[in-house]
Parts: sequence; C-alpha cells; structure tokens
Amino acid sequence: MSSQPPKQRTSLFGLPPFQERRFLLDALRTETVGGMVLLVAAVVALVWANSPWSGLYESIRDFRFGIPELHLDLSVGHWASDGILTIFFFVAGIELKRELLLGELRRPAAAALPVVAALCGMVVPALFYVAVNAAGGGQMDGWAVPMATDIAFALGVLAVIGTNLPSGIRAFLLTLAIVDDLGAIIVIAVFYTSSLNFPALAGALAGLVVFWFLHHRLRVRGWYVYVPLGLVIWALMHASGVHATIAGVAMGMLLRVLPLKGSQGYPAEKESPAERIEHLVRPLSAGFAVPVFALFAAGVSVSGGALAETFRQPEALGVMLGLFAGKLVGVFGGTWLAARLTRARLSEDLAWADVAGVAMLAGIGFTVSLLVGELAFTDAETIEHVKAAVLIGSLASALVACVFLRARNTKYKRLWEEENRDEDHDNVPDVYQRPAGATREDAAGRED
Repeated sequence: MSSQPPKQRTSLFGLPPFQERRFLLDALRTETVGGMVLLVAAVVALVWANSPWSGLYESIRDFRFGIPELHLDLSVGHWASDGILTIFFFVAGIELKRELLLGELRRPAAAALPVVAALCGMVVPALFYVAVNAAGGGQMDGWAVPMATDIAFALGVLAVIGTNLPSGIRAFLLTLAIVDDLGAIIVIAVFYTSSLNFPALAGALAGLVVFWFLHHRLRVRGWYVYVPLGLVIWALMHASGVHATIAGVAMGMLLRVLPLKGSQGYPAEKESPAERIEHLVRPLSAGFAVPVFALFAAGVSVSGGALAETFRQPEALGVMLGLFAGKLVGVFGGTWLAARLTRARLSEDLAWADVAGVAMLAGIGFTVSLLVGELAFTDAETIEHVKAAVLIGSLASALVACVFLRARNTKYKRLWEEENRDEDHDNVPDVYQRPAGATREDAAGRED
C-alpha cells in the first residue's frame, strides 16, 4: 500500500488563507464604497438624462476639447471612457498580476474553479447574444458586451441590501471578476482595434520598456517621473488605434508585486511597490474614475417608447438575455462542471443555491459592458439601446440575486460572525488558529 497521503480536495467557497483574506477585505472594502458611489452616479445620470435639463447633460457630455494635433480632441464622454477609465484598468492590471503571482490564480487547483466559471460566464453570454441576433438579423459586433462582471457595482448592491457574504464567496466573486477583466482586456485589444498606427504603437511599447527599466532596474520611486511618462504612453497608445485603457493595464502589470529580499532572505521592504501604489490609487479608481465614467455613460432615455424599442432591437435583447440568463447559465454551469470534473467540493456550510446567487450577481455588467457597447457600434441609436439593455440586464440580475442572497442571509451572518470571532483578541480570527484539517466547527476554516 502507498504511504502517500490522499490528495487534498479544493473547497469551493471555502475560507481563503489569512494573508489573502486580509488583502481581500481591504480590496472589497474600497470596492464596496466605490460601488455605492457608482450606484449614485448611475442614478444621477439616468435622472439627469430624462429630466427637463437633458439638453444640458448632452451638451456637457458631447463638449469637445483637447489637442487635435495629438489626436486628443475628444468629447467629455470620450475623455471619461478613454482617459479617466484608464485608472480603473491600471488597478485591474495590478490586481491581475498580484493574483497570478501571489493570489488564488497562482495555484492551478484553487484557480481552476473560478477560472472555468469565469470562462463559461463569458462564452455563454456571448453565445446568447449571437443566437438572438442570428435569429433577429441584428449586428454581431456586440457579442462581447454581456461578457463582463462589474465587481464594484455588485458589491455596491450587496452593501445596499446588507448581506453578510462569507469570505469564501466574496473571494470567488473577486477572482471571477479579475478573470472577467482579463478577458475583457484581451477582447478590447484584439477585436475592437480597427486600424493600427504602427509608429505610435512602437512609441507606446518603447515607453513601457522605459517604464519597466526605471521601475525594476533603477528602482526610481518618484511619482513625478511615472505620471508624465504614463501620460505619454497613454497618448501614444490612444493614437495607435489600440484602446487607450490597455496602456493602464500594461503599466499596472509592470509593477513589482514581490517585496525585495535582503541578504538573509527576509523581506527588505514592508510592502511591494504594487501594493503601495494600489493602496493609493484604488480609492481614486473606485471613488472617482468609475463613477465619472458612469455619469457620462449611463445617461440614456427611459421613456416608454424608448424602452419598448429597446426590447424590440435584437442587439439590445441579446445583451439583456446575455447578462441575465447567459451569466447565470455560464457561471453556475461552469462551476458545477468544474466541480464534477475535479476533486473540488462545495463547502459543507453552503448549497448550490448560493452558487446560483453568485451567478446572478455576476450578471451585473455595467462598467466594462457600457465601454464595450460604445466600441462595438457606430450609430448613436443602437448605442443608446445597448446602453439601456446593459442597465436593464444588470438591474434584473441584481434584483434576482438580492432575492437569492437575502433568503440565505441568516446563514451568511452566522458564518461571517464565526469567521471574525477573535476571543483571544490577538487580531487573528480564531478559525485560523485551530488544528489543520478539521471542519469549520472545530478546525481551520480553509478545509471547512
């Protein structure tokens, strides 16, 4: 008989490691506040665009300014989506690199579940869109609109309804959103780049090389060096024809996420540059960049006639069904399939109804969906219908998710209190100080 211990099974929605949990809570705390600001910005945009002052809203959104010689004569709306939103993608780049090197995505066994769920949650909504538009004779260009999950908006919804989701579910949702962001980045870079200005693209790539050299070799730390360089890289990327937000992703992924080690092998710095910069920039992203983008992207007409037309347009109908039904089928089906084909098991404290609630929450597409909608179509009428469809699909997903999650909130509250119990007051939850390998009731939470 073999003396080797049996392979450890991955716990779906299990408690994450302590260090990962601390980062998770910090990240989600900022995203939750940002999500509530985002909700407010979206409501303001909708009310303003449908008020007697709608003309003022459109005038501000369409007002153009900039430097035409540098291809930067943009409207306020485009400055928000192409410029300010780059901050959001910069943070997404840092987050993605951190997850790949330090987080759950570095371990294939732990990453398999959220990655498969996220991939299915992108492919299935796109298939829903394609099926609806193939049957209705619509434009196929918007297939990527319902693919994204807006983690900030989702957490804002959770904050409003007052749920106490366990850390395992929140970690799964965050990882799902990170993989979604990566998919959206690839889609925007590959499928929504119509023509390339190679000299400008070469200049942007050269700027990224300089960025890497200053950061990794010379270890320059001054923001006064990187901000001007970042603006130059962004401008060149915009002029190249590649969506300018890709510059933010690239710079974020170039930051060093591992602390330097001293001569004895111990960390020589308290936190890595990526961690320090993310801590400074994340509030700017969640509290300013994304809400400003939402303010100028979510202002669509919601009159009876406009809504009726939205439900008749195949492009808009495909987006709504993709977000509402496609995300549910994709994320839930992908999670179930991964659990069946791997050694993963659902945490014994949870049920598949909890997976369904998270899958519905993933149907909140908002920020990236609105951005892709603007890139996918050229005529203003279709763009407005697609924007309305994103709002309707996201709202429907949020409402159904609220019903699912609120129905389970008593259990969630108990699990949350158990996760945070610290009877010895050492700032480490007791669940992390129990013997390894036992259940949540009597052992370390990771294998609960």
